[in-house]
Amino acid sequence: MPTEAPADSPRDGGKLVANIMHFARALRMAGLPVGPGKVLDAIAAVEAVGIGRRDDFYWALHAVFVNRQDQREIFNQAFHVFWRNPRILERMMQMVLPQMRSEPQPEGEEMNRRLAEALLQGQEAVLGDQADEEKVEIDAAFTTSDKELLQSMDFEKMSGAEMRDAERMLQRLVLPIAQLPTRRFAPSGGGNRVDLRASLRGALRSGGDIIPLALKKRRMRPPPLVILCDISGSMSRYSRMLLHFMHALTNDRDRVHTFLFGTRLTNVTRHLRRRDVDEALERVGTAVGDWSGGTRIGACLEDFNRLWSRRVLGQGAVVLLITDGLDRDAGEGLSGEIERLRKSCRRLIWLNPLLRFDGFAPKSLGVRAILPHVDEFRPVHNLDSLGQLAAALSRPPARRGEAMAPWLRKMEEVA
Repeated sequence: MPTEAPADSPRDGGKLVANIMHFARALRMAGLPVGPGKVLDAIAAVEAVGIGRRDDFYWALHAVFVNRQDQREIFNQAFHVFWRNPRILERMMQMVLPQMRSEPQPEGEEMNRRLAEALLQGQEAVLGDQADEEKVEIDAAFTTSDKELLQSMDFEKMSGAEMRDAERMLQRLVLPIAQLPTRRFAPSGGGNRVDLRASLRGALRSGGDIIPLALKKRRMRPPPLVILCDISGSMSRYSRMLLHFMHALTNDRDRVHTFLFGTRLTNVTRHLRRRDVDEALERVGTAVGDWSGGTRIGACLEDFNRLWSRRVLGQGAVVLLITDGLDRDAGEGLSGEIERLRKSCRRLIWLNPLLRFDGFAPKSLGVRAILPHVDEFRPVHNLDSLGQLAAALSRPPARRGEAMAPWLRKMEEVA
């Protein structure tokens, strides 16, 4: 005989189950990977812990919906906005929860734009279900102006829908790198060297009377690409889009090696090789334990130079260093490690989101330690900047030091 549900169980009727479902929908629109399975798990978790205490309710939903450090801020804001009523627990006991209302934010608290959009869409969805309005199909194809606007929009200012559109565009991004000659040769009718072995084999087939000359030329191959990406707190708003960028690169070409660093270095190359981007990013989130923390650039580069450089920096590798240069250790040991990295690769390109500001000046100790040792210094804050990076990599590099001369002069001026 089935047991009767307790009085504070979400299964005894009312609107708690529906509101948990709407809350999950808002989280999904804000960018969290929430599916039907997690909704069922959330209802079961709330049923297990009860709703007598707000903290128990919060951590029950947190345990189900949050599986990466960078998701905590969005979940925390969503929870306090969605379940804002101070007497929420008493009203939950009666299973008569109000629908979401947009209330003014407390002074000094800024709501995540993707979260605000998700909550607004959730409210519209609820009202639409109640009114049973007729569905209208909308052509979601990009217009030229939409593309141009999205190309120049800062990743930090994008809404949830805009970020999803940008992620789809990143999946189609091609990053061409000028090919380099290797030590191996391939048969070629237009080659500039005689293939002695192939020529002698041809002579044996003709009885030795005629020796046809077989030609060969050097094989061309793109160099390895190594990405070192900062995932500290100051870079957290760019980390998600850059991970999509790195996933697209890893699946578009061979010999791409990706490392994430904050307070420690993590090799995530094998996780990003999975074709499904959601599965790849979920595995990356599980493997990396220092999301949105501090930054120890010098210590992480030391680990890379000691453990990985000989494995991945051969054959003229190109290195992309993605960081804002804000170092928790005030640049200690950074100059020596970045110099060693530069001497181990063919080309070192520094991508810094702070370059989006016109008044940026190399004042911090971390920036001043890195600048003298890189070949190029570029912004990375929108799709346009990534497109410019692709164009720069497709052409031969400038002479060493030529591209950095203006920045070195500026560094001397602010010293």
